[in-house]
Amino acid sequence: MLYKFKSKAAGDLIMLEPNGRRVLEIIGKDAQPQGIILPEQMPSAITALEGAVEKEEADQKAMVEEAKAKGEAPPRLDAVSLRQRAVPFLDMLRRCEKAGQEIVWGV
Repeated sequence: MLYKFKSKAAGDLIMLEPNGRRVLEIIGKDAQPQGIILPEQMPSAITALEGAVEKEEADQKAMVEEAKAKGEAPPRLDAVSLRQRAVPFLDMLRRCEKAGQEIVWGV
């Protein structure tokens, strides 16, 4: 399954189901087949997503530091980070918030 996020203020954004579900859960939305993000919900969604990116990066850094301290090989991290997956969505949220347009998916 794919999530296709649409808005009048930004181009369509397509995400694979696991990535789209994760982003929606981070911003406090149910990962339903259809949904909407209203402009008034976007500031908190941006804050939540940026916080999750920062937390993931801090956690990864701590894991690498801990492995180094124990003399172990650093853990394998995902090839594509949350930051890389979130940047297009954050851009869409910012554009839509500025334009006062909602983001919809599954419609």
